[in-house]
Amino acid sequence: KEYYLVKWKGWPESSNTWEPQKNLKCPKLLENFLSDKDEYLSRMKEGKALKVRNSVKALKPAVADYIVKKAKQRIALQRWKEELNRKKNHKGMILVENTVDLEGPPIDFYYINEYKPAPGINVINGITTGCECSDCPAEKCCPKEAGFILAYNKRKKLKIQPGLPIYECNSFCRCGPDCPNRIVQKGTQYSLCIFRTNNGRGWGVKTLQKIKTNSFVMEYVGEVITSEEAERRGQFYDNQGNTYLFDLDYDSDEFTVDAARYGNVSHFVNHSCDPNLQVFNVFIDNLDLRLPRIALFSTRTIKAGEELTFDYQMKGSIDLTSDSADGLSPSRKRIRTVCKCGAVCCRGYLN
Repeated sequence: KEYYLVKWKGWPESSNTWEPQKNLKCPKLLENFLSDKDEYLSRMKEGKALKVRNSVKALKPAVADYIVKKAKQRIALQRWKEELNRKKNHKGMILVENTVDLEGPPIDFYYINEYKPAPGINVINGITTGCECSDCPAEKCCPKEAGFILAYNKRKKLKIQPGLPIYECNSFCRCGPDCPNRIVQKGTQYSLCIFRTNNGRGWGVKTLQKIKTNSFVMEYVGEVITSEEAERRGQFYDNQGNTYLFDLDYDSDEFTVDAARYGNVSHFVNHSCDPNLQVFNVFIDNLDLRLPRIALFSTRTIKAGEELTFDYQMKGSIDLTSDSADGLSPSRKRIRTVCKCGAVCCRGYLN
């Protein structure tokens, strides 16, 4: 008979027991066990799928160790997925997937839905007025008051060119939640998957739904810090080869967003020299030109299952030294990092 060493839920490993398959009332766990075993053996034999022969009395320690680590990783990623979905405040679901290696959830990352300002920085400037429109956009709607055109068309898709700001209706406007000028503030509408890339770029993000051209996809959030603090942190991050600094340089360069420890799904979006997302500056409840919100819109139709990327050298975007978003102002560029985006037009380096 075949026997399986069973770890009982809620019991210490000292209580593990050997059980025949007839005692296993966990078909999904057994399926994962056999799949993990065959995957490991296939890798050891250069892709040739193998089965353990009946004459084999026990799995080799390396195989058993891999299966245990894979099972623990699966549990950790499932818990992380549940935590992400508890914390997010938008419609789209967040999935997590790693079929590449044994990497688990990031240890020092905390999911947030909006900017986390450092002491002394006010990301909401106490706006006390809004438009009086009953049906936006009208002559006195928010974009017109700011001297710009409405950013969206009747289908709620972006219609302005990159570099132009987006002024959405705010919490003091008379219009309701269905106003066509309330897009970014509603958050991500698409289900997305944080997945492990197979070419050394760490984690990435792919969409699980089709995204049409000029659609809002996600917002880039993190800690809002001064540029002086960003300079200090940048030097520390350089030693780790890992930083997520995004300069808010729409009007000046006084502030930076640091998504290293606090961020949302955008923390995991990778760079591409031929991206499918574009950066836009957005103003809603804060009209301070030094503190725009950063929104990512699709540049073309994106198929379900396709990875989401943006160019870290875009205006108002970032220039990275790690495998995910990490923006450095020209004065902080130190290391030329090889680009792994694989695009035909790849520039060869991230900076």
